Parts: sequence; structure tokens; C-alpha cells
Amino acid sequence: MSEKVPLAETAASLADAAPAEALLSLASAPEWLALATGLLGGLALFLYGLELMTKALKAVAGQRLRTLLAQLTVNRVAGVFSGALVTAIIQSSSITTVLVVSFISSGLMTLSQAVGVILGANIGTTVTAQIIAFKVTKLSMAMIAGGFTVSFLAKKGSLRQHGLGALGLGLVFLGMTLMSDAMAPLRDFPPFLEWMARMEHPALAILAAALFTGLVQSSSATTAVVIAMASQGLIGLPTGIALIMGANVGTCVTAMLAAIGKPREAVRASLVHVLFNLLGVALWVGFIDWLASAVVTVSPSAPELAGAERLAAETPRQIANAHTAFNIINALIFLPFASLLAAVAERLIPDRPLAQEDEIRAHLDEDLLDTPVLAFDQARREIVGIGEKSIQMLDAVLPAMLSGDEGDLSRVEEIDRGIDRLHRDVVEYLARASQRPLINGETATLIELVSVCNAFENLADVIESDLVRRGRERLAADIEVSAETTRVIGELHAEVAAAVRIAMAAFGTSDPALASQVVEQKATLNTLLAKATTHQVDRLAASDSHRGHAYAVESDMIEGLQRVFYYAKRIAHRVLEASNAEDD
Repeated sequence: MSEKVPLAETAASLADAAPAEALLSLASAPEWLALATGLLGGLALFLYGLELMTKALKAVAGQRLRTLLAQLTVNRVAGVFSGALVTAIIQSSSITTVLVVSFISSGLMTLSQAVGVILGANIGTTVTAQIIAFKVTKLSMAMIAGGFTVSFLAKKGSLRQHGLGALGLGLVFLGMTLMSDAMAPLRDFPPFLEWMARMEHPALAILAAALFTGLVQSSSATTAVVIAMASQGLIGLPTGIALIMGANVGTCVTAMLAAIGKPREAVRASLVHVLFNLLGVALWVGFIDWLASAVVTVSPSAPELAGAERLAAETPRQIANAHTAFNIINALIFLPFASLLAAVAERLIPDRPLAQEDEIRAHLDEDLLDTPVLAFDQARREIVGIGEKSIQMLDAVLPAMLSGDEGDLSRVEEIDRGIDRLHRDVVEYLARASQRPLINGETATLIELVSVCNAFENLADVIESDLVRRGRERLAADIEVSAETTRVIGELHAEVAAAVRIAMAAFGTSDPALASQVVEQKATLNTLLAKATTHQVDRLAASDSHRGHAYAVESDMIEGLQRVFYYAKRIAHRVLEASNAEDD
């Protein structure tokens, strides 16, 4: 096992030291300003580089990662693998969790299946520690120079994102170097060594790391600081493992904060993450020494060194290996209990009834704005929700305008008000997502989403402004629509409603074949329109004192349904255009 002797011996010598010697040790204290600025500056570079790298990777690989995650979650074991792989690539377990929540919300995955992905996400986060522990920080300047050059010359597109990713990784390594160098003077400062000796108590180390992680909102930052200390021989392996466990506890704060205000599925997924981390640490806290011994046997050693130098050479790699082993073993232990974890989360976070205006406002996740392809995916689901509400309006308006009362017409108007609110939210969300770099056909997707969202909103407005108004005119004039007219308008309405449903399905699944069906319905619709017009002309000759007014109202109803079909056809054309753009 890595040596703990230097820390213990230093603590003992300080306890026995005379006051004069203690004062002398304080006099030899490092320059605290230089140490603090070096440590905090390195940490800032590390976090900024990590954020830059993550954004670039999400922009480049977002859609592929989503597809990968969907394909590899057929069972729990595959879910662990896909969760680990996706998180390792984008270094963001929160994004992996958001993807999982979107699958749960759309019915593609149950919470029990999602548990495996969440367990795998914890494994994926250990990749940062592994990369850092390989001591490739010497490449930092080359990566920064190369990444900046590529991102500067390539003003847009995926090549620029690759350059930004390399630049971010270089900043991560540079930040690690600065933190490690800043801590070097502490190797010869006895008071700090005494304080670190106290950290050998697991409870204190876990608490300190949990507080630090909760403060900086990044377990990767805590891991970086721990490895930086280990690279200077300031901590031994057991202390490093305890600190890493504390980071796992502290990241629970991040998970719960991220779940505030989110759909119930997101809160449950976050709760599973928290339960897994807390139970995992509780399970291992009594076996830290055993884990340390096991890791030493499989990690490189430097027997030619001694004391702090040996700690500095061996401990970073051992801590990284312990971090990975800890999360892998925990995933294997808890995977058989995935259903139980899901049941506990569902019991603690039960479903609640949503207000009508919130029923379809569940997928606009702020965390995905930096990944436009995923944000667009969420927006598409929202727009399908608008389409569903529009169909609800269309179904309800037929009986309301032909034979309903004021209450029936007002209920149709209430649905339209909810659609207007949601339309505003979706357009604002898309506008914010569009401010990020758009690559690989994402501009065409943005145009499709905005156009279809506006088309559904306009379709609903036609129902509200034309059809509901005609229903009120019927009531005001005390017009009774004949059975034959009701049948003719009903046939036209059924064809239009079918077109809207198919258009919505075509948009939701990006299916050009369905979109073509809507376009081809125009011929059938024209036949029905001609039939309705002929019927109206025949009815105009009827001996009825209200026939002229009834003719105007009924004709406007037919024209309103024709306008609704126009918007369904516009949606279908947008789907076809988007499909052609992808083929190009």
C-alpha cells in the first residue's frame, strides 16, 4: 500500500516540537497569495476547459449519442454500458440523465430500465481522473495551440467544434499543472501536513470533499484537486479514496439542484442517482483500506523512490483506479436491485395531477440549450403536444359550432389559450438554442421546427377565430343546421381532421411517406368541397326566411375547415423539405 509515513511522522514531530520550532515552521510558510492564486486560477482553467470541451463534444456528437443511448438500452447491462460510454464522451452525467428523462417521458424507456444508464453514467465520469492520472499534462500547450488554431481558422461547422474540444482539453491539463505546481510548497510546510494527517480519518475526508464538491458544483473539480495533491505527495491512497467518496456524496447536491422545477421523471432519475451514490459510499466506507490494498496490486509502482516522492509517483494512478473500481463494483452490486431503486423513487416522488395549461409543458429542458440537436429533439416533442391540442380543438369544435351552446364554444377557446402560451414558450426556447453554433443540418431543422410550430398555432387560431365565431353567429341568429348539412360538413371535417393527424405523425416521426399522404389528400378534399358547395347552393333555394344568413354561416364553416387543411398541408411540405435537406 502507498506509504502514509511522511504525514504521520510530521504530525507527531509537530506535537512534540518546542514553541520556537513551531514559530520557525510558520516563518517558513509558503507565499499564500501565490499559492491561492495558483490553485484557484488552475481550478478556474480546469473548470472552463472542461465546460468548453463538453460543449464542443455535445455539439459534434449530440444526435449520435442520443441514437447510441436509445439503441443500447435494450436491457440493464446494455444500459450500464451505454450510460458509461455516453458520459465518458461528453463528460456530463447530467446530460446523460436528461436524455434518459426524455426517453422515459416519451415512453421509450421505463425508470427501471433507466437505472442501468444512471449507474453507467457514474462509471463514465471516472474517465477524467484516468486521463489526468496518465500525466499527459505535458501536452497541454500543444493542445491549446492546435485547438485554438483550428477553431480560429474554421469559423463554423464541426471542425471548429473539434478545435474547441481540443482547446478545452488542453486547458484542463494546464489547469491541473498549475494546481499541482501551486501545491508544491506545501510539501515542506508542517502545519499543512498535520492538517492533512487528520484527513486520514475517512469521515473527515468524506465531509470535506462533499462540502467542496457541493460548493463548486463539480465532482470532476474535486477529483482534479485530489489528484493534484496526490501528485505532490500530500495525501496517501486511503485519504484520496475517502476524498473521492466525498465527491460522490457532494455531487448529490448538484443532482438535486438540477431537478428543481423539472418534470417528475427528472426528479425521480435524480433521486435514483442520489440513492446510488449515498448507498455506495455507505457500503464502502468501512472497506477503504481493503480497496486501497486491492488497487495497489493492480497499479504501477515506483519501488526505487521513497517517502513523499513515492507517494507523488504512485498515488495519482492508484486514486484514479480506485475511483473507477469503486463505481464499477457499485454498479454491479446495485444493478440487480434496479427495480427496487425505481420503486423507491416512484414511492418518494409520486405522480401529481397537472393543471391543464401544464399538461404539455414538460420537455423544454434548459440543460439542453447548449446542445442544439438535443434541444430541438425536446422542442419537437413539445410541438407534437401543440398538435395534439389542436386536434382536440378540431374534434371539439364540430359539435360545438353545429349544435353546441356557449359553454361548449368557450371550452374550445380555452384550449386555444393554452396553445398560445405553449407556442410562445417553444419559440423562445428555439430562439435561445439557435444562439449556439449550429452544425450538420441543424439550421434546416430549426427552420422546420419554427415553421411547423407556427403552422399548428395558426391552425388553432383558425379554429378559434373562424369556426368558434361562426358557432356564436349560429346561436345569435337562432339558426338550426339541418341534418343533411351536418352530414356534409361532418364528412369534410373528418377528412380535414385525418389530414391534421397524419401531418402531426409525419412531423413527430420525420416520416416523408406520411407527409406525402397529406399532400395527396388534396384531391379527396377538393371533391368534398365541391360536394359541400353544391349542397349549399341547393339549400340556398329553400323557402326559409333565415336561409340567406344560414347560408353565409354554413359557408364560412366550410371555408374555415378548408383553411385548417391548408395548414396541415403546409406542415407536410415542411417535413418533406426537411427530409430532402437531409438527403442532400
